Amino acid sequence: MSEEMDEARKVPGLYKNYISLIGAAIVVACLASILLLILVDITGANDNPYLGILTYIILPGGLIFGLVIFFAGMLIERRRRRKLSPSEIAAYPIIDLNDPRRRRNFMAFLVASFLFIFMSAFGSYRAYEYSESVAFCGKTCHTVMKPEFTAFQSSPHARLRCVDCHVGGGAEWYVRSKITGAYQLYSVTFHKYPRPITSPVHNMRPANETCAQCHWPEKFYGDQLRVFNHYSYDENNTSTQARLLIHVGGGSPSAGPVTGIHWHMNIANEITYFAADDHRQNIPWVQIRDWQGRVTVYTATNAQLTPQQIAAAPKRKMDCVDCHNRPAHVYVPPNRAVDESFVAGQLDASLPFLKRQAVEVLSKPYATTDEALNSIASGLDGFYRTNYPDVYSSQSDAIKSSIAEVQRIYQTYFFPEMRTDWQTHPDNIGHYYFQGCFRCHDGQHVSSTGQMIRNDCNICHTVLDQTNEGTTTASQNGSFQHPVDLGDLASLKCTVCHKGAGTFQHPVNLGNISEFKCSECHSRPGANRRS
Repeated sequence: MSEEMDEARKVPGLYKNYISLIGAAIVVACLASILLLILVDITGANDNPYLGILTYIILPGGLIFGLVIFFAGMLIERRRRRKLSPSEIAAYPIIDLNDPRRRRNFMAFLVASFLFIFMSAFGSYRAYEYSESVAFCGKTCHTVMKPEFTAFQSSPHARLRCVDCHVGGGAEWYVRSKITGAYQLYSVTFHKYPRPITSPVHNMRPANETCAQCHWPEKFYGDQLRVFNHYSYDENNTSTQARLLIHVGGGSPSAGPVTGIHWHMNIANEITYFAADDHRQNIPWVQIRDWQGRVTVYTATNAQLTPQQIAAAPKRKMDCVDCHNRPAHVYVPPNRAVDESFVAGQLDASLPFLKRQAVEVLSKPYATTDEALNSIASGLDGFYRTNYPDVYSSQSDAIKSSIAEVQRIYQTYFFPEMRTDWQTHPDNIGHYYFQGCFRCHDGQHVSSTGQMIRNDCNICHTVLDQTNEGTTTASQNGSFQHPVDLGDLASLKCTVCHKGAGTFQHPVNLGNISEFKCSECHSRPGANRRS
């Protein structure tokens, strides 16, 4: 027996071949790199978004590849020796714990296997954790996801992870997201992605499984006060203000009256519709099932729909994101963005025509962000240097800070490289710059019995008062009074004139009467209306 053991000791190990040595070298290199990068990750010394991918995905893959080569080399070497001398190598591995050498090798194998399994479990969890992080979603594909990631950081949901809304809990949607992610990886690698990234996401998880986990659907919200501030395009950047009570209400009969905007929630009422466009801005057909089970169908008067077309159209059950469609990636129009900066004190309203000039430079088309930033700086600086030299010399600091703020606005909401801005992603909250509520509440959706979806403004909000040029006027009937007398055009939608990127331009060149009020011409019964 001792002679056999001595003979076995003289046989070189199967790992002593060039292939296994190469595999071992790969394993050692990857393992050392992983340990080093884990220390870097734990200490937080580097916030590079690719560190997690390298540490927990790429290098572990390399380590496993090295192990495969190592054991493949041993297998090849074993077959080679068995062909040369079958008696030297047994047909199957021998586990003889009475042999001290084999016992030591076996124990070493067990310890190494335990460590490998432990490190694999740790690394797998960290890989999962990293793939669910905001940094992975927003920074890894930097160019592609830059618009979404930048806008997300300025949104009300900036404290949430992307996966909380886009994936949610549970294994089913996690697997779906990884399958979808594989195609996205292919799209980014081979530049197959669209510019801009399209919205809405048509395979999005239902909102009652994501939004409703935090925003309790049964809660009754009642009325909420909202203050809207606007600044004019005149020399003084004149401010106007409207204070409104927004009738948010609720959709659960057990929590309060089913009224207000949240009447639409699928608790007491269920709304189904189909859209004629990918952005869901044109809605020709709406079906409502109330709490008693009664079904009413409304069709747009300008839609020529056959029963076959209605039956074949893809229907959608209305949920949160049909109105709150930009909850975390809001691309604000120039007009609104500049107003918000005035309110926040980031823009100096004492600078003449600042509102007009800021919106103008933000609204121009640019090929790159660098070109836009340079043009914004030169445009605003040149305007005041040329037209207001006294202001330019006395308020140079205010001009510089205003330029920096307008550049910040552009970098937050405009992304020419991805062809993304407020115009490519409509915001359905409200109805000032986009159709929003008027997609259905336009007075043009009628049922077969002649019943119409109401377009009474007071259903959703009541105006308390309005302030114009320092004078506050209480609302008489809760309706909004336009600062300019619109005459018989007062019934037009806001979107007809308010385009988000500048003051209203009349379709006809009015010459020197362009400063007149709308009512000067549009006040006669039967006068021509814009539609």
